[in-house]
Amino acid sequence: MNRIKLNWKKITAAIIMLIIYIAVLIYCNNIDKAELISTEGQTFDKATVVEITHDNLQEDGNRYGNQEIILEMKSGPLKGQEVEAISPNGNLFGANCVEGMDVIAMVSVSGDTQVVTVYSQDRTAAVYGFAIFFILCVCLIGGWKGFKSILSLAFTGITIFFILFPLIYRGYSPIFMSVIICAIATVFSMSMIGGFSTKTVAATIGTVFGVIASAVAALVFGHFAGITGYNVSDIETLNFLAQRTPIHIGELLFSGIIISALGAVTDVGVSVASAIQEIHINNPNLGKRKLFISGIHVGRDMMGTMVDTLILAYVGTALSTLVTNFAYDFSYNYLINSTNIGVEIMQSLAGSLGIVLAVPITALVAVELIYRKPKAEKEAAGQPEQEEKKPAGIAVSEN
Repeated sequence: MNRIKLNWKKITAAIIMLIIYIAVLIYCNNIDKAELISTEGQTFDKATVVEITHDNLQEDGNRYGNQEIILEMKSGPLKGQEVEAISPNGNLFGANCVEGMDVIAMVSVSGDTQVVTVYSQDRTAAVYGFAIFFILCVCLIGGWKGFKSILSLAFTGITIFFILFPLIYRGYSPIFMSVIICAIATVFSMSMIGGFSTKTVAATIGTVFGVIASAVAALVFGHFAGITGYNVSDIETLNFLAQRTPIHIGELLFSGIIISALGAVTDVGVSVASAIQEIHINNPNLGKRKLFISGIHVGRDMMGTMVDTLILAYVGTALSTLVTNFAYDFSYNYLINSTNIGVEIMQSLAGSLGIVLAVPITALVAVELIYRKPKAEKEAAGQPEQEEKKPAGIAVSEN
């Protein structure tokens, strides 16, 4: 009966939290966005290439100019019609059309005039197919825990896109809100995967401390290096946003560091807390100091790989810039003082520092929680233990 009551309590608590979460989602997304560009009469619709009336493939094998094609519209105001369109020859815009290809067409209608241009190949099926394949692999290999990992990933994504972004748009501090959102996402992920336990609490505290440390380190480095949230490549677009919206664009760079460091810091926090708990279970007589040192040793082994993972992730995203700088053979002073290079250094080192500092904090909290829990249990169950020992004592005295 107690188990049933406990389950109902958990179900009730989960329903209440779900209702609150949905209410927050509705509130955050109930905003009127400022019109930055006029999209009146412009739609992006699905279409299929029926015929290529003029190709842009030349004798040398390259494409120049535009393709002239006929599209059968699959959605939008022109659905079911065959229309003439052009497909620009560009790396970011247009597509190398062939008959039967599914594309996304940009339809611009003004009065009786309509212009149809191929925006890109229709990648919807590829995106959804790859996502489904990923989910199946995680669930088949990870089992029930893999499924819960997918749920936690979905929760984190929804929380970032539909709570964090709207709150930033409303004018809230991106840095502060990123810390709050990371804490919420961490608590949910830990609870889904590990349940409510001392391990979950320790890993959550260590993770939150780690991402805060990353933000503080980035701010300090940025102060002394003269790097701010305005030293980014798309600052002109951001300045335009700042003029029309209450977004604090100067904090977006540091908010991004917090979010990007979350995954790696979470991994370290969970691993250290789990290792300490397993060591304590297998050797409960191990003292607090030795248990803490054991956690530090586990964390040290992880720090090397996780720091490499984080830095290599940043290098991978900036690979085009780095290769370009290498090809132009810029001088050392030019590179080390480049704003773009400085931003990448700040991101990778600040995130790595969060990983490093998360290890001792997680270990310390995990050890303290583990050694506090037995005391509470002993006080609660001390009387029954004495009653169980009494009959044994009587039996010995009678003999």
